[in-house]
Amino acid sequence: MMEREISMAAISGFAQKFKAGQQNRVAMNAAVKNGIDAAAENFAAFRETRHEFSITVETGEITNQKASGRCWMFAALNVMRLEVMEKLNLESMELSQNYPLFYDKLEKSNYFLENILETLDEPLEGRLLAYLLSDPLCDGGQWDMFASLVEKYGVVPKDAMPESAASSQTAEMDRYLTRKLREFACTLREEHEAGQPEASLRSRKEEMLSTIYRMLCISLGTPPQSFTYETRDKDKKFVRISDITPQDFYKEYVGLDMDDYISLINAPTADKPYGRMYTVQFLGNVKGGREVRYLNLPAEELKRAAIAQLKDGKAVWFGSDVGKCSSRQGGLLDLDVYDAAGLFDTEFPLTKAQRLDYGESLMTHAMVLAGVNLDDKERPLRWRVENSWGKEAGKDGYYVMSDRWFDEFTYQVVVNKKYLTDEQQAMLATEPIVLKPWDPMGSLARR
Repeated sequence: MMEREISMAAISGFAQKFKAGQQNRVAMNAAVKNGIDAAAENFAAFRETRHEFSITVETGEITNQKASGRCWMFAALNVMRLEVMEKLNLESMELSQNYPLFYDKLEKSNYFLENILETLDEPLEGRLLAYLLSDPLCDGGQWDMFASLVEKYGVVPKDAMPESAASSQTAEMDRYLTRKLREFACTLREEHEAGQPEASLRSRKEEMLSTIYRMLCISLGTPPQSFTYETRDKDKKFVRISDITPQDFYKEYVGLDMDDYISLINAPTADKPYGRMYTVQFLGNVKGGREVRYLNLPAEELKRAAIAQLKDGKAVWFGSDVGKCSSRQGGLLDLDVYDAAGLFDTEFPLTKAQRLDYGESLMTHAMVLAGVNLDDKERPLRWRVENSWGKEAGKDGYYVMSDRWFDEFTYQVVVNKKYLTDEQQAMLATEPIVLKPWDPMGSLARR
């Protein structure tokens, strides 16, 4: 039995055991020289990868979120722009990602300050305050959070509010905004402790939000109240839409009813029975907006609904743990992309549920399902994925995801509720179970 401390004798034994294996020396030389993933890369997995699919949704040009955590916005806008392209007969177009970023930061600031006001009597050293103060307005988000933004503010074409230096590289802006929000939290709590009434604190909050708004305008530019959109369609016909508001542009040229779309999750942990609705405490961005809600189902049901939507020519927003078993350069999401077990001579046996329970995995990134390859029995073999990391990642910006990878690392898909069974649609009306703020299903897509 090993003692509490690591003895020198034990280290000597470890070293002798390592030296005794010729495979260990070969693995060490390869990893030290080339890096772990490069040494473990499984060339057979890439050889078997094919960018051909029996069902494909035509998408626009690949987008690039650059050094920002706006994947959830890019993925949602990449789904929504297909509606604009169809209505206006366009080859491609891009909706502004800077525009929702502006209002997301403003709304998250208000959401954070409201959470502070709701928790004024919570101990500063408690877990809840530590959680709220840890990352007041990160770039990440969820589908329902984006739905709240477009329902309130609409969308605009990219040339109506182009990217800024800060939108493409958000760390600087986030650092200054976070500094102010923590300062504001301190002010509100200290004034509460000094006996200031709620009305006075809310008046202070409005002053605080005015400061945040000014900082956002300086960083991102002022958002348009109306705009004119000009382009040419596939037939080279000139198109002009004059003096339209972002809200009206969304209603007329995107036209998706957000109430029709539901987030399906696959969380196979013991504390989350299938067939139940879930929400997460303190998760959101727009006060008065929609609640983040999920229906937890087996992975096969997520696939079934996603395939049905793809067959109707509609792309699918989905969330996954993109950093696991994935090759950015090779554009492959596959359990066999790296033979880490062979390189290290040890297995990695945790199940999907165990990875969630022990912090080994959660949803980190949102992308778009733009196709699927089905076998002769209509079973999925691989999926076509549109990413937002530019054309240099993957094959011209697209990835191939194996169906086995979907099982293990896909956590969420967003589909029209018409693709659910009658029984599943009935579940949508049930009262959601409220999860703790730090539950893994409260994670935000932010890669």
